[in-house]
Amino acid sequence: MKTALITGASSGIGETFARELASRKTDLVLVARSQEKLEKLATELSSKYQVKTEVIVKDLTEVTAGQAVFDAVQAKGLTIDLLINNAGFGDYGAFSDRPLSKQMTMVQLNITAVVELTGLFLPLMQQRSNGAIINLSSIAGFQPIPYMSVYAATKAFILNFSEALWAENKDRGVRILAVCPGPTESEFYDRADFPDSATGLNGMTMASAEKVVQEALKALDKGQSTVVAGGFANQVIVNLPRLVPRDLLVSVVGKQFKNI
Repeated sequence: MKTALITGASSGIGETFARELASRKTDLVLVARSQEKLEKLATELSSKYQVKTEVIVKDLTEVTAGQAVFDAVQAKGLTIDLLINNAGFGDYGAFSDRPLSKQMTMVQLNITAVVELTGLFLPLMQQRSNGAIINLSSIAGFQPIPYMSVYAATKAFILNFSEALWAENKDRGVRILAVCPGPTESEFYDRADFPDSATGLNGMTMASAEKVVQEALKALDKGQSTVVAGGFANQVIVNLPRLVPRDLLVSVVGKQFKNI
């Protein structure tokens, strides 16, 4: 039986990945900060689907967290066949108005933890010539977004990082996928301090986490490097930067996000 490790597994897309993979008889290692939520989910999925579940309570914003997660997995004697780097958060507002400490924590979680966990687990997958890594990027990674400057930049990093690793590993038996959802039903907007009026980003349809996960796993099975998940409108958004001068694009996007 395969084993998947999922970060940010206590809610949202991470929890949905856990539920979907458990239904496919995949054993799970669930990683997040909330012990209570993780243990409740692990117990539920073990009972419902007869899969093995392990819980690792760890805050990946801590500098040593990635290595600690890897060491815990090794201590349990587990082989990770699928790594899902899902944990992350955003922040809304002009960069100079937002707490710098929050921006630095975002970089640690959205970028550093992903690079570290990938760097620790990927060599083991290469040795077996088998395995897969899913990294959660976003449609925000396809263009700069004023008032979400650091978040969009972190997701651009994940997109480019993942696509490069896809090319490096496609002939080595390891699949790498960048998943780029648009607005998705989750706790993201609350944690990012969006105003209530911004829910759904001015009328954009919110995709379900289930839809995003289904599209991600389908793309992984196909061996794709990237999937833009959550609906046709997201495809339009990610392709606009190819057609519009960058100064104009950033100005228009900036007005949209400033006025939400």
